[in-house]
Amino acid sequence: MPCCFWSWPCKCSGWNGKCKHKLLVEACRLFSKFSVRPSSLEAIPAVIEKVVRTSIYGRPGACYIDIPGDFVNLTVKKSSVKYIDCCPAPPISMAEEMSISKAVSLILHSKKPLLIIGKGAAYSRAENSIRRLVDQCGLPFLPTPMGKGVVPDNHPYCVAAARSRALQYADVIVLLGARLNWILHFGLPPRFQPDVKVIQVDIFAEELGNNVKPAAGLLGDVKAVTDQLLHEFNKKLWRYPSDTDWWKDLRAKMQSNVAISKALSLEKQLPMNYYTVFHHVREILPKDCILISEGANTMDIGRTMLPNYLPRHRLDAGTFGTMGVGLGFAIAAAIVAKTCNPEQRVICIEGDSAFGFSGMEVETICRQNLPIIIIIINNNGIYTGLDSNTWKDMLKLGEPSTYAPPVALLPDARYEQIMSAFGGKGYFVQTPEELQAALKISLSEKLVPSLLNVMINPQSDRKKQDFQWLTRSNM
Repeated sequence: MPCCFWSWPCKCSGWNGKCKHKLLVEACRLFSKFSVRPSSLEAIPAVIEKVVRTSIYGRPGACYIDIPGDFVNLTVKKSSVKYIDCCPAPPISMAEEMSISKAVSLILHSKKPLLIIGKGAAYSRAENSIRRLVDQCGLPFLPTPMGKGVVPDNHPYCVAAARSRALQYADVIVLLGARLNWILHFGLPPRFQPDVKVIQVDIFAEELGNNVKPAAGLLGDVKAVTDQLLHEFNKKLWRYPSDTDWWKDLRAKMQSNVAISKALSLEKQLPMNYYTVFHHVREILPKDCILISEGANTMDIGRTMLPNYLPRHRLDAGTFGTMGVGLGFAIAAAIVAKTCNPEQRVICIEGDSAFGFSGMEVETICRQNLPIIIIIINNNGIYTGLDSNTWKDMLKLGEPSTYAPPVALLPDARYEQIMSAFGGKGYFVQTPEELQAALKISLSEKLVPSLLNVMINPQSDRKKQDFQWLTRSNM
């Protein structure tokens, strides 16, 4: 191992004559709010205080601390360490009153309003304020993936089941801590109206106006700004009518989509499809569990099929769509739950491809005795795979790399045996009955991690989409 990973000061030349550690700290600046390497053991308390303060002030975000290897076993005199008090709670910023008045006026004159609740609302702990806004004004709302649960998914004004219709035809959209990035199709036609008016609530000034110029930009903490909006609406005594054509259109589309999903979930054919698996999982999961999800169809369909009833109870691949983060998220969530709420369960639902990115974290889970339940939706591939018979036919032709599709993975891989190898419980699941039985046993085992390897039809897919956005050729 190069000396710079273990000693300080570094003596190696690294790459291009530069210390590897310095390069790593600089590289992490691109992906974190603050990146630092303590110069001494005595400096660590001050560094930690600044890192915590930076991570929670303004727009919350990750920070990176690089600890030299030799620091781990060094000792220091307690008298030489200057301990730092914990930083105060983040300051609360509020929007300008003129901007609030303009935003309220836009909503009052809208024919097809829509609230979009983003993860910024969850960070702000704005759930009570936003719930009052939704209930008092009767506004339809749509959560982003990590905004799910800020207002419960089973709320009557949640229009997630008509997501495409809501985005495409809304004339006024209120972004509550949500960004117009790829998850919301950049706010551009044909997914949105060309003349849609956007009211953007964000704590990060540089985010205002990204991709679409807002009709009203409300710079401030989401909770504080929502309270400002509520105060203004209290003066107006206004409520959006529940019998408008907009509500009728949204409800009709919701009913149609729910019926399609229900029909798919009740199919009896084996192997199962995505919807059947999620239907049976949804029937059993505790309402307060922490849901972690990553994958392609697994994550996308799971967002619609697995509801969240509480804020900050869902983690997924997020804005960058990064595969491999799921098990790390699950470990972090389980450690917090173990300390704060030992009865709370952590459920990590992954596609088989996504699991492959960090599957050996199973060893960490078992070593730390974290009662995480991993559910792998295994379709033998990325988006679609091959069944074992088709795979055998491919092998007869020659090398798999030549004849098998690049998205195909080895059929019927026994991922559950990885969990068993480290002392956890593994289940190979092929039927709804086996799925329910394995999940019930796993939930009852509060001290042992479990992995359910759930086999589905390799050709299983999402229900027909209104828009094919994945590839440019389909846009």
